[in-house]
This record gives sequence, structure tokens and C-alpha cells, in this order.
Amino acid sequence: MTRAIALLEARSGERLLHRSSRRLRLTEAGERRLASYRLVLSELAAADAAPAAVAGALVLTTPVQFGRFAVMPVLESFLGHHPGVSARMLLLDRVVSLVEEGVDVAVRLAALPDSALSAVRLGEVRRMVCAAPAYLEAAGVPARPADLAAHACLALSDAGDVELWPFAMHDDARPRLRSVQVKARLTVNSAAATLDAALRGQGVGRFMAYQVAELIAQGRLTPLLQDFEPPPVPVHLVFHPTGRRGGAVRAFVDHAAPRLRRRLAEIGAALARTGAPA
Repeated sequence: MTRAIALLEARSGERLLHRSSRRLRLTEAGERRLASYRLVLSELAAADAAPAAVAGALVLTTPVQFGRFAVMPVLESFLGHHPGVSARMLLLDRVVSLVEEGVDVAVRLAALPDSALSAVRLGEVRRMVCAAPAYLEAAGVPARPADLAAHACLALSDAGDVELWPFAMHDDARPRLRSVQVKARLTVNSAAATLDAALRGQGVGRFMAYQVAELIAQGRLTPLLQDFEPPPVPVHLVFHPTGRRGGAVRAFVDHAAPRLRRRLAEIGAALARTGAPA
């Protein structure tokens, strides 16, 4: 294996692996080359025999709350259509390396860097600052981001009690994105627990729109500082240009993309009905 990789590196003129005494890790050039090699091998496999039906194993990762809220129903629907497919879904609030961690498809809520991976845009989702009506009745309603310094804020973090919350400031003719330092009264490393604390009136939190749209419609949370909201976050399905033999990856992307687009559009429509601009 070592000689084969050395031959590939000599032929490509690029280092394909970072080597250490403990691990091997693909370089950026290695990831690009791997995508090309997958394509060649996939075409060779397809030339040998095309499967009669979609089959195989699918490994999918998505942020925890979005996965539970939107992706799980789509995955269950997909499995219902394709009994020859099995799936493993990883709910993780971190960026996963598809190549290094053996993942086929990822849902990314972020701007995408350049990469050899393929991506399908699903839509976008807002970041919203909210609090319970009971908290606002007692503490008042912040009119500007700077007013958060006088409020009990809820942070989602693994360490520290200070967060930077981005806002669109309108000091000039054109809004500019600025981060406001927020000192949290309560810091939790779980989005669900942070949302629970906000619902109990513990303070002001920052959430993705899909987490709070229904709660806003029910009157259990009130959106704040909407004139200062930062640009929405793009949502993509990211996957290898060629999936495993059996067609499960491509079939899942084709099945999931229109359904997730529709779900994101429904969130915007639900917020518009509450008077919160979509």
C-alpha cells in the first residue's frame, strides 16, 4: 500500500497524505484525487453491471435539531421507497469530513468552501433572537443589539460565557455585518436545552428559524431585533461526486432535495403569517 501511494504521488507530483506516527490524513490534493478516482471506479463498475434497483448502505450526517425536525422524515420516506437500502444517520453539531469519517451525504447550514465535493442548494434559514413574553414583560424589549448588555442572555457553547452574535448594522447607507459581544447569564452546550430555558423565561437566546417558527406562531416566543438580523444561512446537501455502488447516494439526493426545499419554504411562510418577515 505504501509503495502504491508513493507511485500515485510521484505520478501526480503532489503529496496526497499527511503522515505521522499515529495517523494518515488526506491532503487537500488527496481529497481532489480521491474524488477523481471514485469517478473512474464508479464508471468501471457501472460498465460491468447496472443494478436493477437502488440498494446499498447510506451514511448521512446533519445538525442535531435540523436532522430531527426536517431530515429524519425525509430519510424514512426514502427508505420506504427503497427497501434494498439501509441507512445510518449521524446527528452532529460540527462539520464532518466526508472522506475521513466515511460519510456519504451531509446537510450543511453554512457557506461552503471550495471543495471537490458536489453540493445541491436547498434554501436558506434565518438566525433569530427570541425571548418568552413573560421575560420581556419583566425585563423590557431590547431596541438595538447594544441593549443586550442589560439583558440575561442564553449562550450555546462548550466553553466560556461570552459569545459574538452577528447583526446587520445600519449606521451607513449600506448595512454592515458586525458582531456584538454578549455575556451570557446561562451557557449550555445543547441547542434544545437553550431553547427550553428561553421558553421558561430565563433570558434572550439566538436560534435558527426552524427551531422557533412554530413557537413564535403559538405566541410562546417573541422575535427580537428583526431590523438587525444578519443575512440568512445557506443550506446545502453535500455529497461525493460519485456514490457507492448501488446508487443509494444519488437516489437519496434526488429524493431529499425537493422535500427539504419545500420544508424550508414552509418555515418562511409560517414566519410570514406571524408578521415576522420571511
